[in-house]
Amino acid sequence: MQISGRTAFVTGANRGLGRHLAQQLRDRGANVYAAARTPESIDLDGVTPVALDLVDPESVSRAVAQTSDVSILINNAGSSMGASLLTGDWSAIRLEAETHYFGTLSLIRAFAPALARQDQSAILNILSVLSWLAFPGSGGYCAAKSAEWAMTNALRQELAQQGTRVIGLHVAYMDTGMTRNLDVPKADPADIATTALNGIEAESFEIIADDTSRMVQGGLAGGVAALYPDLRVAEATA
Repeated sequence: MQISGRTAFVTGANRGLGRHLAQQLRDRGANVYAAARTPESIDLDGVTPVALDLVDPESVSRAVAQTSDVSILINNAGSSMGASLLTGDWSAIRLEAETHYFGTLSLIRAFAPALARQDQSAILNILSVLSWLAFPGSGGYCAAKSAEWAMTNALRQELAQQGTRVIGLHVAYMDTGMTRNLDVPKADPADIATTALNGIEAESFEIIADDTSRMVQGGLAGGVAALYPDLRVAEATA
């Protein structure tokens, strides 16, 4: 699918990966709607800012009504509340689900008719290696991303009937505001944006953006023992 000449809608486009995606789409010749809760924070020339709050159905409806001819939808907006499923604040856990799962799904449902009218169309969901691997301290985020991954797989099959390709991108840590307090190796979000857009043009179904995601994906076949070796040690010494 050629990006040049297409119209794209990018959520969370005011910073981090979303800003790089909007910028690179523009540079590849796309007409870009750059969405954020605060559209005045969009500082890219040559894009159209759009106000969008994913957890507000009316905001979703207004944003979709302001667009036309969208053939590429990129669901990048997210939250990371650091909430444990067992002890975390319930509102934080609910926000993760509302943002990554229900909010993303509502936007896809709203855009599906417009995408169907295009000769080619694509949806890119920015997932995470934590779609496949869970950490106790951020269980709310991991569970929401796992739900978004399952949603991506289901919609990929449903929307294929109208010619819309649904793509999932898995990535580990990126050097963005969301990870500023983490002392871990981080990918450059500009590089991840390039990988993502190359995947759209190559008509991929799944994009594995880094070595960590490839390693965890490989571990899925090994089950719980492979993904959580500490549990295996505990079991062996019980």
